[in-house]
Amino acid sequence: MFVTKAMTRKVVTVRPEDNLLDTRALMKSHKIHHIPVVEEGNKLVGIISDRDVRSAMPSTLYYESGSERERVKLEKFKVRDVMTKNVITLSLRDTVQDALLLLLKYDIGGLPVVDGDGRLVGILAVRDLLRALVSVLGIGQPGSLLCLLVDDKLGETKKIVDIVFEEKIPIGSILVARHWEPGKRAVFPYLMSINVGSLKRKFQEKGYTILDPEEWYLEDVERTKEERVP
Repeated sequence: MFVTKAMTRKVVTVRPEDNLLDTRALMKSHKIHHIPVVEEGNKLVGIISDRDVRSAMPSTLYYESGSERERVKLEKFKVRDVMTKNVITLSLRDTVQDALLLLLKYDIGGLPVVDGDGRLVGILAVRDLLRALVSVLGIGQPGSLLCLLVDDKLGETKKIVDIVFEEKIPIGSILVARHWEPGKRAVFPYLMSINVGSLKRKFQEKGYTILDPEEWYLEDVERTKEERVP
């Protein structure tokens, strides 16, 4: 799926010369955490986050206890003073998968989408990705997620699909992920039914190992953390 299918097109933006306090109020009113900074022609020149705004303010208590002089001083801070100028962006040709990798790599919560001339055309936030994944995976309806451990070889996923079809259970989606055990893969079929007891028994009868999806994820995360420890 291309990012154009998931991004928010009506983007709240600010200018470099805008006031920080006004920008903070804008974030609060729209319930957003990132605002692209644009100049004439909607040219993207930066991005500002709620974290940037908070770091520029000495204390949130100034609203109640700060002197008028302190308020005036804070009002002089502009977006250009704290915005990130080297913005990580997405192009119109990028996919949702590209966006996920960038968000994880750079530990950020939003990615502006620009055209070939650097003009802002949208923004893709984490919540946009979540909505896209819910749509793609078909998990907006009640169902059951299974996790099966299979051999990492051609045809294994088809065998699982055939067994599910034999039980006449619709499949919302199916994902295949790596597994820490050499020569193995984890297959996640999302089934459009909560009555999957007989299907689980059939998988077990055919020699498949059924894993708990949540335990698989947590164990994988812990192993990944251990690999990063020098």
